[in-house]
Amino acid sequence: MELLQKNNIFLNCKAKAKDEVIREMGQVLCNSGYVDESYIDAMLQRENTFSTNIGNGIAIPHGVEASKINIKKSGIAVMVFPEGTLWNEEEVKVVIGIAGVGDEHLDVLANIADKLSTEDAVKNLICSSVDEIYSIFTGKQ
Repeated sequence: MELLQKNNIFLNCKAKAKDEVIREMGQVLCNSGYVDESYIDAMLQRENTFSTNIGNGIAIPHGVEASKINIKKSGIAVMVFPEGTLWNEEEVKVVIGIAGVGDEHLDVLANIADKLSTEDAVKNLICSSVDEIYSIFTGKQ
């Protein structure tokens, strides 16, 4: 199973409550076989203790450290909000849910930081197709 599946990329998402976005993202990771359903609560727990908004219009919800036992395989899912969605009083446009086995989440985070390090890169991603976003994160066509 790949880190990112094309059917886990969602374009033109409409603004909604942060907790709802996290639940949806967690459910996608669960439905795709990356995590057990209990990981969703761990993602909400992480957000309640430490915001996953990393700036530059990006949030990266993921579970607390103790939830690593609920991860079956490393994976990500991407939601794009062209009009933005509120995340702790700040607007985010890209939400990337992460589940990383062991220390793989660090590699995933580094890859995201590298690919989306500039405002232009984020703006480009927001206007990209599913295939283009898939290529940005996997290097594959």
